[in-house]
Amino acid sequence: MTSSKAFTPEIINHLSWQLLRVTENAAIAAAWAAGQGDKELADQAAVDAMRRALTDMDGFTTNIKIGEGERDDAPMLFIGEQLGSGEIPIDIAVDPLENTNATANLNSGAVCVLAASSQGGLVQASDTYMDKLCVGRDAAYAVDIRLPPEENVRRLAAALKRDDPRELTITVLDRPRNEDLIQHLRSVGARVRLIADGDLMPAVFTCFRGTGVHAVMGIGAAPEGVISAAAIKLLGGRMQAVFKPKDESDRQRLLSMGINLEKVYTQDDLAPGESLVFCATAVTPITTTTRAVLEGVSFFGGGAKTNSLVITNNFMNFVPTTHVLNKQDFIGKKSEFRLN
Repeated sequence: MTSSKAFTPEIINHLSWQLLRVTENAAIAAAWAAGQGDKELADQAAVDAMRRALTDMDGFTTNIKIGEGERDDAPMLFIGEQLGSGEIPIDIAVDPLENTNATANLNSGAVCVLAASSQGGLVQASDTYMDKLCVGRDAAYAVDIRLPPEENVRRLAAALKRDDPRELTITVLDRPRNEDLIQHLRSVGARVRLIADGDLMPAVFTCFRGTGVHAVMGIGAAPEGVISAAAIKLLGGRMQAVFKPKDESDRQRLLSMGINLEKVYTQDDLAPGESLVFCATAVTPITTTTRAVLEGVSFFGGGAKTNSLVITNNFMNFVPTTHVLNKQDFIGKKSEFRLN
């Protein structure tokens, strides 16, 4: 196999559209299993569909840097697994179904998502925790995760030209480990949006104006943090993160993987690759306090509609797609390629 530090624009474009197919297929499979109250069922459907699509990719061999777990814990998409037989090796960090609880109950916030890079372009991390601070371009160098939350709110307000901290919305995972942070943020007037699961897409949305996500703070999952970092890097935002091991065995595992537990990692450390692709397809609507940024999967006679976000070094695009799943049924029910 051949390797390159940076892909050509043609390779990036070819790769991005194949990866879009991967997340679309996973989202459709998860959506079929959604609403059944069984998060394992939906997760396995997404994993199976994603694995098939990755295996069938044209021209690429995929190395899973971040996946469902390690070989003993996950039969598919485990860390270190290789899929496909193409000439160009890529590294991939994948969450086949982010927010399985939302999928099981057909609530908003579920997404099939991945980040890919040229070989060596993504850090490898175990399924541990990470303290995160994510902001968009305008506040990229105004905040510092080592500062008190109150000071970061003041700096964020100044960078975004907000006179009142109540004009800021900070997204935080609703977990006991983040209770102290939440109190500090509210003490200076910042509005805190507590989310039950899934801080990955909110972290990405900090880089988009008009979404009402001014920052993401708090301790969440590290694998999702690496995926977020790739998108944030591509969009010109800034992420700061400190790894937080769950226990002593987790600490030793991270050290063996080369993780510095005292270091503040940035998006450039977590996703150092020159060539990156981020791809996400919503299973259920991905919403913020102000809008639905991505609509979820919808089914109709013989087909389905998906909505995705694709970001590369060359372009960023919201991609609505109509899929013909059963051509005979599609034609027989006179379905059309339309919005409704």
